[in-house]
This record gives sequence, structure tokens and C-alpha cells, in this order.
Amino acid sequence: MFEAILPLVLFALVSTSTPGMATTLSTASGAQFGFRRSVPLMAGSAAGLATVAAAGAAGLAGLLAAAPSLQLAMKIAGSLYLIWLAVKIGRSGPPNLDVTMAKPNSFFGGAGLQWMNPKGWAMGLGAAASFAALANGPLQLALLLGAVFGLAAALSLSAWCVAGTLLARLLRTERQWRVLNIALGLLLAASIIPMWRTA
Repeated sequence: MFEAILPLVLFALVSTSTPGMATTLSTASGAQFGFRRSVPLMAGSAAGLATVAAAGAAGLAGLLAAAPSLQLAMKIAGSLYLIWLAVKIGRSGPPNLDVTMAKPNSFFGGAGLQWMNPKGWAMGLGAAASFAALANGPLQLALLLGAVFGLAAALSLSAWCVAGTLLARLLRTERQWRVLNIALGLLLAASIIPMWRTA
């Protein structure tokens, strides 16, 4: 059975590991708050991607294709949310230097990010189309894709978060933190561009 789903597993691991909104946010959260305090964000993001993949497999692809206005609304909402997060990250200072500093993103914030993430929808819908033969019907395919993408996202986001915590150990001055936060904010903002280049 594992040999049959190995291509799907590899696809999920590679696609969830590439830089994007969720990976950038996990890196920034790891740098600012550490791994443990970033777990709700990563868990929510992984669960959100699992539900996106499952929804794509269950037939939401047809609804999105039939309603271009829904696709546009998702793009606009996702873009505004990401710009807000990018500004928030870019304006952050070093961790623990300001007691009023923002808290890590929540489980529902991470899940909501994936529901507005065109990369997540593209992965889920692409996998539903490419690997439909692995399951007997939409429900079984939804369960399979949800499980595979949820686990793959949990692994990749954890790796990005650990990278952020390692960066936190290397950065010593407030200026170094400002540079990192601005760079992460710009990367997150830049991740909006591909969603507007797709049809």
C-alpha cells in the first residue's frame, strides 16, 4: 500500500517544504517566540492544509471553477491578511525586549492562513486531480489527501520553525533583529505575487 501512495507522499513533502506564506510565518514565529510557542500556529496550519486538500478531493474544485467571484474574493482576503501579517512581522523588534510585543499566531490563525492560501489550494486541487486513482471515491480520497498533506505540512513547518529558532541564537543586536524581521516581512509579502499571476 505504501508503495502505491509513495508518489503522493513525495509530492506533499516537496510542495509543503517550498518557501511560501506558511513556511515564512513559521520561520518568523520560531525566531520570535521559539518552537514550543509556535506549535499552535504550525498545528493550525497543518490542519488547515489537511482540510483544504480534503475539500479539494471532496469536490470543492468544481465549485471554485464554477464561481470565479469566489476565487477572486479568496485572493483579495488572502492578500489583505498576508499584507497585515507582513507589516506586523516587519515592524517587530527583538523577542522579549518589549513586553507589549504581539503574541504568536493561534491555531485558528494558522488554519485560516491555509484556507486563504492559493498555494495550498493549488496543491490540494492538483493532488486531487493527479492521485484520484489511489482511492475508491471522493470520501476515501479526501481522507487520504487530508492525512498525507496534514502530516507533510507538520513536518515541513516544524523544520522551518527550527530554522527560525537557530536564527534567533545567531542574532544578538536589535539592528540584526530588525533586518531579519523586515526580510521575513518582505518575503511574506512577496508570496502574494504568485497568486495574482495564476489564472
